[in-house]
Amino acid sequence: MGVTVHDSVCEPERPERPELPLAYTLFAPADSSSPKICRDFVRSALLTLGLGHLAEAAALCTSELVTNVHQHTKGDVHLRAAIADTHVRIAVYDGSDQLPSPRRAPAEDEGGRGLFLVTALSDVCGVTPTGAGKGVWFQLNR
Repeated sequence: MGVTVHDSVCEPERPERPELPLAYTLFAPADSSSPKICRDFVRSALLTLGLGHLAEAAALCTSELVTNVHQHTKGDVHLRAAIADTHVRIAVYDGSDQLPSPRRAPAEDEGGRGLFLVTALSDVCGVTPTGAGKGVWFQLNR
């Protein structure tokens, strides 16, 4: 970060607002650490871009989607975060053609509510078949 001097007062230079849209990509292995790494990646990107009001919801939804890949497909993850003027869209791609299906988890189950959380926290979500797997995504309006 540079410093600008005005009348003997030092002020940090303000970073320029990045030109939108922006896209960030992360590839993560089929490993139990991937949900946390992807969650932290999304949170960090949004905080850095001044979108802290979306960071926690985006991080939680990301973690749920990546956990589903780890638990149900056992494959690697390709995460894409797209930031536009009006919204943030996070997509989690995997190599499985099996589409996710929400289920009603019994009260005593510790898991099984991830897709319901993503639906509740996001403005819109969906699944896009890719021909070599699928992308499960959610969008948060800015």
